Parts: sequence; C-alpha cells; structure tokens
Amino acid sequence: MNEKIAKLKEIVACSERMVFFGGAGVSTESGIPDFRSVDGLYNQKYKYPPETIISHSFYMRDPEEFYRFYKDKMIYQDAKPNMAHKKLAELEAQGKLAAIVTQNIDGLHQMAGSKNVIELHGSIHRNYCTKCHKFYDLDYIIQSDGVPKCSCGGIIKPDVVLYEEGLNNDDIENAIRYISEADTLIIGGTSLVVYPAAGLIRYFRGKHLVVINMSPTQTDSQADLLIADKIGKVLGQL
Repeated sequence: MNEKIAKLKEIVACSERMVFFGGAGVSTESGIPDFRSVDGLYNQKYKYPPETIISHSFYMRDPEEFYRFYKDKMIYQDAKPNMAHKKLAELEAQGKLAAIVTQNIDGLHQMAGSKNVIELHGSIHRNYCTKCHKFYDLDYIIQSDGVPKCSCGGIIKPDVVLYEEGLNNDDIENAIRYISEADTLIIGGTSLVVYPAAGLIRYFRGKHLVVINMSPTQTDSQADLLIADKIGKVLGQL
C-alpha cells in the first residue's frame, strides 16, 4: 500500500489538469450509506423496492409515499465532509484539480469548499415548485409535513434525477469536456454500474487513470494505479 500511495503522490505531483469522478462511496465515510453494498440502501426492506420509490412514475403516482422515503433515507442533514471531500477541495484550490464529476446528491463537495462540481444526478439542496418553478432550500423540505407545497399550491420536487428521468444535457456536455481534456482521471467510490453516468469515463484520453474503490470496477484492467481501499483514507495521505 505504501508503494501505491507513493505512486499516487507522484501522479498528482506531475498532473496539471486532474478530474475526479466519484460516486456513493465518497460519502460513506461521512455516514451516508451507499446503494449497493451489504449494508446499502438497496439491501434494506421497505413496502416498495427503493428503485421503485425513487422513480419518476412512482413520484407522480404517490408523492406522499415518495417523500416519506425520501426524507427518511435520502437526506442526511448532519453529514459533514470527510477527508476525501476536503482533500479534493485543496487540490482544486492549488490549481491541480479542474473539476469534480459526482453522482452524489448530498452537496458535501461544495460544503468542503469545492467550486467546480458537476452534479450529474442533481442535489437535495435544490428544490422547485412543479407549477411556478419557485426555489426552495433543503430546510423547507425537511420542515414540511407530508408532501412539500409551494405558496402557489403546487407540489415541490427535489432537483434530483429519479429513475426514468434523463440527465441534464449541460451537465453531460461539461463532464465530457472536462474528462476529455484531463491529463489525469481519478475514479473513486463508485462501482461504475449506473449509466449513463458511468459511460462518461470512456471520453478520457489523458495520461493517468487512477481507480480507488473498495470493490472491483469495469475499468480496473485499464487503470495505471488501482487501490482497493476507502477513498477518504487514501486521499488523506496525499
């Protein structure tokens, strides 16, 4: 492991335009469960499967049950940035890291100080009325009873990408641009099984591909450096 950390330090030192592509595993060290591990969200039991509840059709059909699950299992208000978030913010401040492309919706990268964060799946911190498009923050959602309603009477929807919904085209284009222009791509805390997000890494044409993840990914064989450990623990040693 010491040799791998040394190589990671070497790669970071010689890089000038890195991009970080991350998933749920980046936030597990902040106390937010991931989706597919043994203790993850998808392995817990509910009245409906989580994949069903956080789908567009279910949200439209039963917004009350959707919000009951969403508030209980998708929002972790007390979560704080861990060493992974903090170190990535430092690398950006140093001019090393050009962008973060994340599949997470928790906003912890911004809380740690990162500025250029592309949130492929949206954010729990942005919520809009489906009728008049008025903005509401996370506190309003948490304090609302049942389905959050706008002052105009419309239902408020989180700005998160549900199953059956497409990704924002601007976010996709920005992610592709940054990844394709990167000299180093660090993939961390993601099993790379969620598409179309995971497909964006194929646009990388740079020099160093680094994968830091607890479980195997589809890009392991292409990686210049592969570290099977917690992302916060690894980046904290930089």
